[in-house]
Amino acid sequence: MSAATTRSRTPDRLCAEAVDLARAAAEEAAAPGVVGEHEGLVSEGDRVVTHFFACRELGYRGWRWAVTVARASRAKLVTVDEAVLLPGPDALLAPEWVPWSERLRPGDMGPGDLLPTDAEDLRLEPGYSGEDEPAPNSTVAAAASVTGELAELVEAEDAEIAGGSPADLTIAPARGSIASVAEELGMRRARVLSRYGLHIAADRWEEAFGAKTPMAQAAPASCVSCGFLARIGGSLGQAFGVCANEFSPADGRVVSLAYGCGGHSEAAVMPSPPQPAPPRIDETRVDPFPLRPAPDSGSVPAAEDSASADLGHS
Repeated sequence: MSAATTRSRTPDRLCAEAVDLARAAAEEAAAPGVVGEHEGLVSEGDRVVTHFFACRELGYRGWRWAVTVARASRAKLVTVDEAVLLPGPDALLAPEWVPWSERLRPGDMGPGDLLPTDAEDLRLEPGYSGEDEPAPNSTVAAAASVTGELAELVEAEDAEIAGGSPADLTIAPARGSIASVAEELGMRRARVLSRYGLHIAADRWEEAFGAKTPMAQAAPASCVSCGFLARIGGSLGQAFGVCANEFSPADGRVVSLAYGCGGHSEAAVMPSPPQPAPPRIDETRVDPFPLRPAPDSGSVPAAEDSASADLGHS
């Protein structure tokens, strides 16, 4: 070990004793009462020492004020180099910064928010293939090479529809290009889902409303046989659909055909309530309804007993 290395690791005596100078510099950078007790020092090099003071600022637990002091060779005057707030070994630090594109989660967007997509987004691919201009011997190129008279008619038509000549427009119509033909047919989209985008979307929907969810495991039947399933087109329609049952937990969501819930249309058909038979009245028969009770309906016989007649009545 060289003599220079030994000197650099041994704190300079005058710099190590300049605790009050370092505290005054820390309080000037922070505020009185915020700088705490002295927590040690470290030698940064020849005649360079850093003093550490505890930070009492709220929200900065474990942070320390670091004040570096130094003196010139053969000088007795110690000066302050810098005073900064640094995290200590057990400091409370903010989490590592993550780009917004990686922090964004489903449901974070609100009204008025814009979500730009990367030009090289793996989930997307060009909506139409091939070069923008067709090959010279193609049918589209042949249709585009019109005569001068037809070109003037086309320009006049464009001016009438667009409100000006193509030269005056911000973006002149590019006739004969694949993009213009696709736009006229209503099929132009700059980018569409790539195979990778289809796969990650299918995995996400399968995880949320798929066959392995607890709801599907307890369902009486799958969505493929449910009358509330609305089919979707494209390749995804072979495995997914949209639930249209307002009482289902997946109403309005893309569900796997293997998903299911208790709202299946054929799981339990509600029986019709029993209807009572209509009343029947026999209008051809008369039922007698006596106004007075019959003579023999009481507890006392109607005819007099001869034995009681001789005794008389009281």
